[in-house]
Amino acid sequence: MSEKPFVIDVDEGVDPSLAPPVPEAEGRAVQVALALRSRRRSRLGAFAGWAFGALFSFVLSVAAYDFVASLLAANTVLGAVGLSLVALAVLAATLLALREAAGFARLARLDGLRARVAAAVTLAEARAAVDLVAGLYGGRVDQAWGLARLAERRSEVMDGDALLGLAEVELMAPLDAAARAEVEGAARQVATVTALVPLALADVATALYANLRMIRRIAEVYGGRSGIFGSMRLLRRVFGHLVATGALALTDDMIHSVAGGGLLSKVSRRFGEGVVNGALTARVGLAAIEVCRPMPFVTLAKPGVTQTVSRALGGLFSRGDQV
Repeated sequence: MSEKPFVIDVDEGVDPSLAPPVPEAEGRAVQVALALRSRRRSRLGAFAGWAFGALFSFVLSVAAYDFVASLLAANTVLGAVGLSLVALAVLAATLLALREAAGFARLARLDGLRARVAAAVTLAEARAAVDLVAGLYGGRVDQAWGLARLAERRSEVMDGDALLGLAEVELMAPLDAAARAEVEGAARQVATVTALVPLALADVATALYANLRMIRRIAEVYGGRSGIFGSMRLLRRVFGHLVATGALALTDDMIHSVAGGGLLSKVSRRFGEGVVNGALTARVGLAAIEVCRPMPFVTLAKPGVTQTVSRALGGLFSRGDQV
């Protein structure tokens, strides 16, 4: 027996289009992650770091002064040698500080360029953004061909989006290929060490070193050379990007697409861990590409995780039907 339809009376003054949209769970999760990652550092923590740093610098300075003064009082020659060594150490520390500052400036320049390109709407804004990106790579030999092609064809483009797309194709394509090669090499290294080296914590140390070096080289590919502290800050930003986009979890489908069929059930546990660690390294590398790239992915396709991991680890592990 069919049920009779029923009618719900609604007040005429209520407009359904004015109702707020239903929030999506994934959107809320991303917003919460972004909010957590963008929280400012507490003032107490900043003050404590400054205080301990100032105290350490003061103690070190007093110790160096007493050391040199005691040497000068005991022996003039030894005192002169000690004073020279202290001066060289101060000079080295100053040069390192300047290098770190230059590294932070380069990373900030990449962030500024990416924001400028993303905000470009009109043709004039696109031309200004393209000029800045071209100026970033003006002195690089590997970008000479792309810069020449861009200079030759940009006068023919009369649309801002088309001009940005032309610049992305001519300038970013070779850099993206070089960055993907760095990601694939790091993933292979981590997977190989994890699978073949049975030493405890060797895979952890290798993964940390390989990921940090990979991120630093990716930054260099895109023109953002950084020092030690700059690399650590860049690593933090990359992991923040991974958390915000929810890209840390690995799925069984991706692992099977890399290893093939039931390979993980046919080899040892170490080989399975190698695949997982290599895949995670590839994810970190792709996130580093998005963070370091001076232009967002618009015209060119964003590199996929599955394809990158398959190319990186496909030569290390045979397919399941070949085992």
